[in-house]
Amino acid sequence: MRPAFGLVLLSAALCACTPTPASLAPAEGAPQLRVMSYNLNYGLAGDAATMDAIAEGEAEVVLLQETTPAWEAALRSRFARRYPHMTFHHCCGAGGLAVMSVHPIASEQRLEPSERDAWFPGLKVVVDAPMGPVQLVDVHLRPPVSNTGSILSGVLSTPPVRRQQIADFHAAFDPALPTIVAGDFNESSGGRAVGFLVDRGFRDALPEGGARNTWRWTTSIGTIEQQLDHIMFGPTLRPTAMEVRPDGRSDHLPLVGTFTPRPPALVPPKKPAPQGEPSSLSGASY
Repeated sequence: MRPAFGLVLLSAALCACTPTPASLAPAEGAPQLRVMSYNLNYGLAGDAATMDAIAEGEAEVVLLQETTPAWEAALRSRFARRYPHMTFHHCCGAGGLAVMSVHPIASEQRLEPSERDAWFPGLKVVVDAPMGPVQLVDVHLRPPVSNTGSILSGVLSTPPVRRQQIADFHAAFDPALPTIVAGDFNESSGGRAVGFLVDRGFRDALPEGGARNTWRWTTSIGTIEQQLDHIMFGPTLRPTAMEVRPDGRSDHLPLVGTFTPRPPALVPPKKPAPQGEPSSLSGASY
């Protein structure tokens, strides 16, 4: 979320959020993949503390939002050796996306939303990970503000836009691949985009480690915090660790999750794709 949207969520609860890692007992000898999602804040290009946060997360694959050409230059200068495989797709002011990976990027596809009001594209990559090919989708969904800058009408009108945006991206997923969808969803776990994925077999990794707020904004009445970022994982994966790290200078915090293949006997049966609106998680969170 851009700083300009910081006051959109004045109704968020105030809290002191202390991110803690969660150990979820990986199977002995199972391959794992450590993934970071981080909205960098497009106005902080080259910020040392924010790049330190990436380094300290020690992820194998890093999904970034709000990249810009200036951010790309800084990241390539700092991380070219650590992450030899990088792709950047700059767009729409704050709509830039990037992936940096220790492992080869076998394919990439920019995902375009069908609605003009969605604002930002998505980015799908397939990484040749130790467990085999893994599909990762980097998203930055529509912020809850109207095209004219209205907070009230944006909170009321944008949940369906985010749902349609993730539905458009989902149509491009390869269902045969283990899949992770991560980024700035601009909604909590009760949002419509999150609900769309949940109804299709995905789970949010954040509750696996104890739900944490991922965005903060300082106002005259104190610090507002909200859970806007998510790492969603498909049914053939399971998390072995999940944390929200208190690092960097962005208004968002970096999320880091470690995933391993779910044993075939434990993979839930595939449910038929729901028709129309998703059910219990379809309501807006604002």
